[in-house]
Amino acid sequence: MEELLGRITQKTGLDAATAQRAVGIILAYLRKEGPPDAVNRMLAAMPGSEDVIAQSGDGGPGGLMGGLMGMMGGGGVIALGTKLMGAGVGMHQMEPLGRELFDYGREKAGEDTMGEIVGAIPGLSQFV
Repeated sequence: MEELLGRITQKTGLDAATAQRAVGIILAYLRKEGPPDAVNRMLAAMPGSEDVIAQSGDGGPGGLMGGLMGMMGGGGVIALGTKLMGAGVGMHQMEPLGRELFDYGREKAGEDTMGEIVGAIPGLSQFV
């Protein structure tokens, strides 16, 4: 996980704590929204991923925006973006963050596993 976090801080300019929280938020989102078998394979191939998820404190969309999206049936990638912004990730940092995380996932879990995850979550492909 240290290698991934180093790559993300280098590509995005995020500090290490923000990068770790953002990765945890994204992985928690993938666990919730993605195909369970593929996500479990990915997490197993990324040592430390469970700890990063646990430390992210991601319990779902928060604040007024999260509540409004929940009431309107919104969510998905937009809710993920809102969570990331709340964690200190700027809009210009989201794409390089997602690309680096998914490139790392491809290296560790394989293209087939990551392709299955991206293909199952509407709108995710534009960020990875």
